[in-house]
Amino acid sequence: MTQGSAPAHGAMAVGFAGLGLMGAPMAARLLDAGWPLTVWNRSAAAVEKLAVRGAATARAIDGLRDRDVIIFMLPDLPFIEAAAEPLLGAWRTCPPKPGTAVVVMSSVSPEGVRDFGARVGEAAGGNAVVLDAPVSGGTVGAESGTLAIMAGGGEEDFQRIRPVLASMGSTVRRLGELGAGSLAKACNQLLVGTTTAALAEAAELAERSGMDVGALFEVLGGGLAGSRVLDIVGSRIAAKDYTPTGPAKFMHKDLGFVLESAAAAGTAVPMATAAHQLYGTLKDQGLGDADLAVVRESIARLQPHT
Repeated sequence: MTQGSAPAHGAMAVGFAGLGLMGAPMAARLLDAGWPLTVWNRSAAAVEKLAVRGAATARAIDGLRDRDVIIFMLPDLPFIEAAAEPLLGAWRTCPPKPGTAVVVMSSVSPEGVRDFGARVGEAAGGNAVVLDAPVSGGTVGAESGTLAIMAGGGEEDFQRIRPVLASMGSTVRRLGELGAGSLAKACNQLLVGTTTAALAEAAELAERSGMDVGALFEVLGGGLAGSRVLDIVGSRIAAKDYTPTGPAKFMHKDLGFVLESAAAAGTAVPMATAAHQLYGTLKDQGLGDADLAVVRESIARLQPHT
């Protein structure tokens, strides 16, 4: 393990697992804020980039076992569970210090993360807790430290790790007990996914009718139809720029969590149901690895009923 920078925030040390499109810039923000950081990732290249900047590196996931806060930013809960198993095995042998926090910052199932929390607590002999703290804001927000972070977990546990979260986000809010953060993210994705799809439909309708999509979006942005989704994704939809800032296939996964949560709550989600089907079609068309804006191409490939 390579020694990182000296602590700037007392004795609290942070571990970070998962250095992908979102994880790498989030971890970099922690370094910039002065947190003593140890990173782990399956591929070495992302680890080395942060090591050069002063991060310590763990060769295996159980190298994070003694960190006060351990953040996971992997694609989905099954990836996190598989990656965490050696860590939990180490804790079954020798429990971590009381108050250790495992923070799931990926978009995951609210029900699933509660189950994961129970397994972590059992493995750690009650000395570790799980909080879910998924994010919104994309790679731009991750790089600038302006993410919106929606957290679930105990109030005392949340307040203890809040300074860490605040180094990565400008809006940090606890919304309830474990699972509440993931439910909030599901609601976020319901709005983002359906709005992006609606913008894509509008773009196709306008262009096929002879209208300039960029001009349309400019005027829409000045009225009631204006939104952050239009501001951020609209230009990519108009330009048909599908260079990934986040793979579109993850929207299908996240909308699945909306349907799961709606079934548990006994509420109808017709917009989410339609969007989940649309993004499933997008994946079937082989477009899932492109940017979310590629939903325009997916819609363009559909044939209207005659």
